[in-house]
Amino acid sequence: MGAVVRTHKEIKMAKKTATKAAPKEEAKKAPAKAEAKKAVAKATTAAKAVKKGVNQKSSKKIRTSVHFHRPKTLSLQRNPKYTRRALPGRNKLDKYAVVKHPLCTESAMKQIEDNNTLTFIVDLRASKRHIKDAVKALYEVDVVKINTLIRPDGKKKAYVRLSPDHEALEVANTIGII
Repeated sequence: MGAVVRTHKEIKMAKKTATKAAPKEEAKKAPAKAEAKKAVAKATTAAKAVKKGVNQKSSKKIRTSVHFHRPKTLSLQRNPKYTRRALPGRNKLDKYAVVKHPLCTESAMKQIEDNNTLTFIVDLRASKRHIKDAVKALYEVDVVKINTLIRPDGKKKAYVRLSPDHEALEVANTIGII
């Protein structure tokens, strides 16, 4: 029987190739081992879930108050995609809308002569400041004080007291009351 005779060089080469091949095989085996471990861990957790049951009763939060406060959720700032109005609304209470007309009754004339006061019928929604600004703008006079009242017929009457340097009688003449 013929024995295979190898030279010293051939044996050395065979050893080198064997040592080179061994780490490659181990490198291939290492990821396979890690995957196997992951699979085993996954299987054990699945087995525990099957034994225990997934829908276990959780412990209830202890309530310390009898009142229920709705939890504060995220409230975002408004972020409109387009403007709802093309233009902002105009001021409907301008100086012409505030002062409707002057009163020229006997008592109003007495107020003009005695107290340097003009009497106007004004818009129901107008405040004293609105009336003051409107009278200043329309008749170019300084206003000291304004008294208002709502008459029984539902109209608002304003007594506008002028400053001493403006004469109510002259202003009434320019308006055309007298």
